[in-house]
Amino acid sequence: MKFTSLGKSGMQVSKLCLGTMNFGVDTDEKESFRIMDAALDAGINFFDTANIYGWGANAGKTEEIIGKWFAQGGGRREKVVLATKFYGDMSDPLDGPNSPAGLSAYKLRRHLEGSLRRLRTEHIELYQMHHVDRGVSWDELWEAFRVALHQGKIGYVGSSNFAGHDLVMAQYEAKARGMLGLVSEQHKVSLLTRQPELEVLPASEKHGIGVIAWSPLEGGLLSGNALRPVAGSKRASNQERVQKHRAQLVAFEALCKELGETEANVALAWTLTRPAMTAPIIGPRTLEQLEGALRVVDIELYGEILSRLDEIFPGPGGAAPNAYAW
Repeated sequence: MKFTSLGKSGMQVSKLCLGTMNFGVDTDEKESFRIMDAALDAGINFFDTANIYGWGANAGKTEEIIGKWFAQGGGRREKVVLATKFYGDMSDPLDGPNSPAGLSAYKLRRHLEGSLRRLRTEHIELYQMHHVDRGVSWDELWEAFRVALHQGKIGYVGSSNFAGHDLVMAQYEAKARGMLGLVSEQHKVSLLTRQPELEVLPASEKHGIGVIAWSPLEGGLLSGNALRPVAGSKRASNQERVQKHRAQLVAFEALCKELGETEANVALAWTLTRPAMTAPIIGPRTLEQLEGALRVVDIELYGEILSRLDEIFPGPGGAAPNAYAW
């Protein structure tokens, strides 16, 4: 495994991030434990989750599974750089009118306490805002984060699904308070979702924010299963999406055959060529899927191969404003 700093922080994380969204949903507890053990054995130390994973009435179940895994001991907790997120409605009746999704000092405190309890830990390395909430001021948020940092309950602050200007504003407001600010932005980035190259990636690079790519396989469309869907690949077999991108997927398949690599691994490796990229999130449902992704960090894409990928999956043309202005 290869490691890198998470943004401008000194914390070292693996260049593959284990996503746990399937745990407790499509992957049962036993298989989830096997996947986490194998990930740790392979050198993946960066685990990502969110308080709402498990979804709906089962929100929090994924964190509970991770907490049970930590409770087995064996240095599991100590070896993991743990990241979780808050924003969504946890359907806690005690929250009353504060239940709806959003950010606030109230939700930060309540949801942090809930995550710590479910995860059976006293500390979360990276606490992330799952979405921007422009109805809440940075005065409120950064002071609430400052308290959590000083209490030792979190180590760093991250964001997810922020626009470029939201990232810049967050860093400006943090610097005004003498705080480190954001060290990461979790964002949808893939060969089929390249809009972040306009502003999010340049802003992240400029302001020391490490990007964590979610859905780098575009919900399975870039997994290699879309043209020949297999059992369990529900999203990849969405024929409307497949037909829309069929020509690109056929060309991509041919290129990957030339390289002797799977489509999934090439798509993941491509994300690591993007500016400010820390790691793509891999979300295996099975141990075999995890094992298949471990080779990604050893795949080097450059020169002609990147140009051919640009031809198949055109990007916006670079960073703004040069991508759309003279």
